[in-house]
Amino acid sequence: MKHEVILLVEDNPDDEELTLRALKRNNISNPIVVARDGVEALDYLFGTGRYAGRDAGLIPVVVLLDLKLPKVDGLEVLRRLRGDSRTRLTPVVVLTTSREERDIVEGYSRGCNSYIVKPVDFGQFTEAVRQLGIYWLLLNENPRRG
Repeated sequence: MKHEVILLVEDNPDDEELTLRALKRNNISNPIVVARDGVEALDYLFGTGRYAGRDAGLIPVVVLLDLKLPKVDGLEVLRRLRGDSRTRLTPVVVLTTSREERDIVEGYSRGCNSYIVKPVDFGQFTEAVRQLGIYWLLLNENPRRG
């Protein structure tokens, strides 16, 4: 398996822990960077703020993006990510509790690659993360970057 970074953008500590446990349980060994709000996610992606000096050319293999985030919400993170040539093609999986039709439509309108509603049950969540890992980390071919 490639050892490319997964960016997890999640403000809920319980959901963060659940996601990290599910990734580990499914032997997904990619390094994981956690951003706990939209500003931190954008700083990581573009090498600004607390991530100033980070090589912004090193783009995550996939971004797991919650929608309900403090400071800058997930839809705005997605808009900015798609609006920049460096991150325009980065796979983004919205991983959220929202089943609201307008959030789903807006997520796809702004360019998410997949929209997954977090299952409440840990077993179901672990299975969802397993399938997500198989697809985005093993099967999916990302465009080659510079």
